[in-house]
Amino acid sequence: MKLHPTGRFDNSASDYQHIEAVPLAAAMGAEIRGVNLAALSAPQFSEIEHALFRHKMIFFRAQTIHYADQESFSLRFGPFAEDAYTKGVDGYPDVQPVIKEADDAVPIIFGSCWHTDSPFLETPPAISMLYGVDIPPYGGDTIWANSVLAYELLSDKMKEVIAPLRVRFSMGDVVETARKIMPVSDSPLGRLAATSADTVDSTLQRKIDGAAHPLVRTHPVSGEKSLYIDENYAECFEGMTIEESRPLLDYLVGHLVQPALQCRLRWEPKTLALWDNRICVHQAFNDYDGFRREMYRTTIAGEQPS
Repeated sequence: MKLHPTGRFDNSASDYQHIEAVPLAAAMGAEIRGVNLAALSAPQFSEIEHALFRHKMIFFRAQTIHYADQESFSLRFGPFAEDAYTKGVDGYPDVQPVIKEADDAVPIIFGSCWHTDSPFLETPPAISMLYGVDIPPYGGDTIWANSVLAYELLSDKMKEVIAPLRVRFSMGDVVETARKIMPVSDSPLGRLAATSADTVDSTLQRKIDGAAHPLVRTHPVSGEKSLYIDENYAECFEGMTIEESRPLLDYLVGHLVQPALQCRLRWEPKTLALWDNRICVHQAFNDYDGFRREMYRTTIAGEQPS
C-alpha cells in the first residue's frame, strides 16, 4: 500500500526563539537558519537539538566550518561513536572523509541502499553528520525516510504482530558485495574488497557476526516508537531463518521507504546535514560520474536499542 499525506503528517516547525526551522517535506526534514555553527550559543544549540528530534533530519546552508568546528559541534551531542568503515583525517580521527574523485567510476558507493548507520554494532551510533565541501553540479543527493511515521501508519494488528520481534543485523552482505564487484582501493568499500575469508580480522568478524536489536525501538528522548530496520543490513528476525523472515522484512522496508515518508536534500558546498539514525533511514546515490564529491562525516555514540 502506498500512502499519501493525511492528517498523520505533521512536520511543521516549532515556534523557536533563537533559530528558524523551515520544513523540507511533509514527512520530515527541515533547514535551520539564523545560526553560525562556528559560534553557536547555548540557547541556539538547545533549539537545534529539539529540531533534530522533531524533524529527524536537519541541515544548515552556507556554514564555513573546519575540522575543529565540526568536531566541537558534534561533541555537543555526545561522545563520538565507533566508526565501522572510515578513517579520520590527520589530527581529527573522528572527522572522516567521504570522497569520490571525478575519475572514480565504481559500481557502488559508500552509503548506497537504504540503511541506518552501523546497526550491526551492539551499540549503534545515534546521530550522524555530513559536511559538504566539493559538490557535483547535479547528482549526489541524499534521501531520508521517517521511521517513526512509518511505524505510526501501520495497523494496530501489525503493531501487535511485530512488537516482540528482534532483527539480526550484519555487515556480511556488504562485505561479500564489495569483494565481488569493487576494485581494491583505500576507500571504505575498496578496503573491504581487499579482504578474504582467510584475512578477516577480529574487528571485521565482529561486524559480520552482527547484533540483534528490537524491530520496534523507543527513542530515549522523545519517547517515539520507530521501525528499526533497513534494506542494507537487516538479515533476518531472531529465531527465524532468512527465508522465513524475508517476506515480512521486505514488506516493512518497502513500507518504510515509500515516497510519501521521504525527504530529499540537494547538496550545496558548505552544507551540513545531521540526522538521528534511531528515527530515520537514508541512502546516497551513485549518479555523479565525472564529478568530484568531498564530504566529511562524524557520528555520535548512541545506546543499546530498546
